[in-house]
Amino acid sequence: MSAKLPGNAGVSVLGDKSLEFYRDPVSFCRRRIEKHRSRVFLSRLLNRPTAFICSVKGMRELLCEKSNVFVKDPTDLMTNMYGDTIVTTNGEEACLLRLSLSSLFTGPCLESTRDYISGVCERCLTELTRSGQPECVYSAFKGLGTELVLGLFLNVRAEEQPELLQEISQLCTLHWHGLISAPVNLKVPLWSSGFSTALEARDKLMDIIKNKLENETHGFVGSLRSLPLPDSSAAAQHLLLFISALIPKALASLLTSFTVGLSGNEGAEIRHQALEDPDYLDRVLLEVQRLWPPFIGGRRIADQDSPLAGFHVPKDYGVIYISHSVHRDPEVFQQPDSFLPERWSGRNAGQEHFLCSFGSGPRSCIGAKLTNVFLKEVCTYLLQHYAWHLDPPSQDLEYKWLPVSRPTNPPTVSFSCLDQTDSGTS
Repeated sequence: MSAKLPGNAGVSVLGDKSLEFYRDPVSFCRRRIEKHRSRVFLSRLLNRPTAFICSVKGMRELLCEKSNVFVKDPTDLMTNMYGDTIVTTNGEEACLLRLSLSSLFTGPCLESTRDYISGVCERCLTELTRSGQPECVYSAFKGLGTELVLGLFLNVRAEEQPELLQEISQLCTLHWHGLISAPVNLKVPLWSSGFSTALEARDKLMDIIKNKLENETHGFVGSLRSLPLPDSSAAAQHLLLFISALIPKALASLLTSFTVGLSGNEGAEIRHQALEDPDYLDRVLLEVQRLWPPFIGGRRIADQDSPLAGFHVPKDYGVIYISHSVHRDPEVFQQPDSFLPERWSGRNAGQEHFLCSFGSGPRSCIGAKLTNVFLKEVCTYLLQHYAWHLDPPSQDLEYKWLPVSRPTNPPTVSFSCLDQTDSGTS
């Protein structure tokens, strides 16, 4: 017999805890984990009784073993904003889309992107010392991510079409802000003015995308055209998903955490070791992802009554896994709040699948390998060319976790070229 979920869902509307959760999801979960002495508990989110999953075991069961029982919410805002895509569909449709699209993110297609990625990184990252002033790294990395994404997925290159790149980037930002405005601000009705603006931006983006699909045969656009997709709109909807602000913001989040985590004299030894040993850099990036996942988690709906992590979850209950809490599960990660890259060659060796920054199991992010190529290319360039430190040295690095994790006050960092330093430290 499965146990009853600890906690309670309160009453409809009045018992909803969405505002409290969105205000500070990490504290929300921490308080309830302590109160219920359980990393799985019940509350009410978006006015639906919702099981919160904060353990590695619960996350793996939810996303891997029972991914066909706990499904994507068909009324989710993501569906309104992107249509039927690999992210929003369920069942056989989702499997077929993944099968069709996976070739674009693996093997030769992935390898063919490396030269372009290297070129963009070199051009953008040489700018970090040009002004002689501290850099707002989150903004710099977001700009880099936007160039990478629009160049790879839409054949829009910054050096060739700067005005078009700027226009698409601004439309993507409007689209993104509409996507997050409704649930985060909990406006009633959900179709707020921000959401309307986002829909207008989406329509303009779709016009650009359809024009590209009709007139270009090379690169990612050309490859996407030739895939066996369910209908004529599927290619355009997926391109909209792939060029959205989601990816640049995720990259900017992780690269900001990497830069801040390895800054100054305190990070010099880790920087040196990561430069000398690519395997150690992998472990550093795993630890960055573990401590500062870019997304707070993901939400599912129970398609039927089911046990989950030893508890009974009724049909139609929501279930949300919280990446930050899963990644700090003390049963799996000793000293869970400490930055310890060596854990990935010791006790946690081979346990990368216990992270869920980009989901896990059959519905994990299809672009995770490409994202890893982006991250390694940028981090390797930074390590080869720069030392860096927080400037000013004392900054408030308290994180906000929604919609994408990063320090609430964007950190500023000074970079110095390694050939201008004596020891590779700042």
